[in-house]
Amino acid sequence: MPDVLIFADSVVSPEMRHEVPVLVPDPFLYAEKDGKRYAASTSFETERIAAVGIEAHPWEDFGYDELIGQGVPREELTWLHINLNACREFGIVDAVVPRSFPAIVADHLRANGITLHPDYKFFADRRRVKTEAEIAGIRRAQKAAEAGMGAAKDLLARAESPNGSLSVDGTPLTCELVKSAIRQAFTDHGVSSDDFIVSHGAQTAIGHELGFGAIAPDEPVVVDLWPKDPESGCYADMTRTYVVGTAPDELVEYHKLVKEALDRSFAAVKAGVPGFDVFDLVCKFFEEHGQKTVISKPAGEVLENGFFHGLGHGVGLEVHEAPGMGRGATSQLMAGDVVTLEPGLYRQGFGGCRLEDIVLVTENGAENLTDFPYDLTP
Repeated sequence: MPDVLIFADSVVSPEMRHEVPVLVPDPFLYAEKDGKRYAASTSFETERIAAVGIEAHPWEDFGYDELIGQGVPREELTWLHINLNACREFGIVDAVVPRSFPAIVADHLRANGITLHPDYKFFADRRRVKTEAEIAGIRRAQKAAEAGMGAAKDLLARAESPNGSLSVDGTPLTCELVKSAIRQAFTDHGVSSDDFIVSHGAQTAIGHELGFGAIAPDEPVVVDLWPKDPESGCYADMTRTYVVGTAPDELVEYHKLVKEALDRSFAAVKAGVPGFDVFDLVCKFFEEHGQKTVISKPAGEVLENGFFHGLGHGVGLEVHEAPGMGRGATSQLMAGDVVTLEPGLYRQGFGGCRLEDIVLVTENGAENLTDFPYDLTP
């Protein structure tokens, strides 16, 4: 096992949060040498870091006071000199680092004889099999996602159209109004979310368009939510598609095919199955029903209609992480992975349909962590 270095906070860095599962808002050094774990941080973080089984050292152990006395600039003190001194003390001479490892720190360590190897896969693979605490956090986040989806569904179900436009209790029905109800549900369940998707009409066929404006009768509404559990730092992810009024025949067909694709992909998920194979079976199912997919499009062509994205991705300390289930995916699923299944069909200028569940991969299949209906009509 190679030695490891991470320099980051545990708020933004999933690599750090996985190794040090407590919230530390300022960057600090984490190291592994011959399997033993160390940290160098400000003194008021060492007790909490030590509580999770890491040998935690304050900066004072690495010449902090002396460097201050020498007038070393504050911006260089911990990022450069303390990190170098700590690495020497821990015996780090050759280590793997995350792809987000700061270049200024890497340059200083390399200039002083420490070899660093950025390795995305090494750290992504470490986080794939979720800990009990991470799974518990994902479950909490998913319950909050379902509460937010329920708030959206209830608001859409209450909408009226007395004059051809939609309103709820006299207020125009907009993406912004639905988002407000979802945010309140998230607050009530103690989760956070920087943003999420409530899109309508033609917007629903535009990738991660977050959505805006008035919702009209008889058009698709896609709601895609990925709240974060603050205790674990882990996310959930789910999507549903709705219509207020009468769904167009095209959308009804999309919804039927997407739901069957979701069911088929769920049945195929288990440890040892290549992620690409699950994606491929969904593509082939869609193509059997006359829908275009990325596995058969001409090279260089941008697919705008049909199934133009991957089937899913890992979820944990990032909302999009390993393993992937799309073109180019090379990993087999393993017990402990948490992944999304999110087939969709779209037509530019019209809109689309996406349904997304989050599942825990097991040795013999999968546990669906999502418990929410799929109805097209709210």
